[in-house]
Amino acid sequence: MNPQVLITLTVPPSIEESIVDWLLQFNDHSGFTSQWANGHSSQMEGLNLAEQVAGRKQQIRFQMHINTDDLPRFMDTLKRDFADAGLHYWVTPVIDVGHI
Repeated sequence: MNPQVLITLTVPPSIEESIVDWLLQFNDHSGFTSQWANGHSSQMEGLNLAEQVAGRKQQIRFQMHINTDDLPRFMDTLKRDFADAGLHYWVTPVIDVGHI
């Protein structure tokens, strides 16, 4: 089994640059990817009027894989540095990774 996990973050566009800077400091070896994403939910809490009408909220999605051993430090630091920032995350196992 691969000793890595894939971390996915979805963040408000307002903190995109802060997240980029933070990830560059934390994850200086393997890098990460980012892309625009639309969040959809039946819950309207936190959506402005335009987002309610459109039925989606623009977000930025970041993905990176890190060693499983680094996950606790990564998550503890992320939660400390971005408390109440509107960030959503999930962690999944990486079965295989490489370059072709």
